[in-house]
Amino acid sequence: MIVANIYYEIKIGIFQVLCRPSWYYLVNIDLTEWIFYLYCKNDSSVATQLYTVRNADPSEFDEIGKLMVNVYSRLDGFPKESEQPDYYRVLSNVGSFSDKPGTELLVVVSTENKIMGALVYFADMIYYGSGGTAPNEKNASGFRLLAVHPDARGQGIGRLLANECVRKAREKKHQQLIIHTTMTMQTAWHMYENMGFKRSADLDFRQGELPVFGFRLRFE
Repeated sequence: MIVANIYYEIKIGIFQVLCRPSWYYLVNIDLTEWIFYLYCKNDSSVATQLYTVRNADPSEFDEIGKLMVNVYSRLDGFPKESEQPDYYRVLSNVGSFSDKPGTELLVVVSTENKIMGALVYFADMIYYGSGGTAPNEKNASGFRLLAVHPDARGQGIGRLLANECVRKAREKKHQQLIIHTTMTMQTAWHMYENMGFKRSADLDFRQGELPVFGFRLRFE
């Protein structure tokens, strides 16, 4: 019966358990979700069967920029466009990052080719474009500007994009993968910790009045 229930939940598309932290189940006990969580925690193939990660086409840049602006402007506690117009111009023109060497705008698309999420991957940190010391890091990859479509949250989209960046960094034989996040992005923060990223205070900086926190994933 439990197996049947899990199969049923997969079929109707309930994937929010993919990104929930384990502590969620200490206060929300549901045996079916708990078993599904344990299964999916170390197996992203469930989401992979429904979505594809690829490089964005230039014809999609405007749509992705609008997605970025929409997602970031909705974050509680994150600066609004009126407060940091330059940052939102970067989001809106996110496609321009792909003009830089070794920099890729990655998207996750559904079977209907609908864009469900995006981020920017950097094979050379000199183009990373953040504050702080991250652009000076050598033998490292990084990614920024992770955004997931509001209709696709909890379906493993962010994890698919992050995993692709891990794969690319390993393929290039880099020693580490560098990212930043903020306290307003708790879902992403927990996901990064679950993936093995470690806080690196030396990468921290401030975006105006907003503290931005650095993380590293070191490769053996």
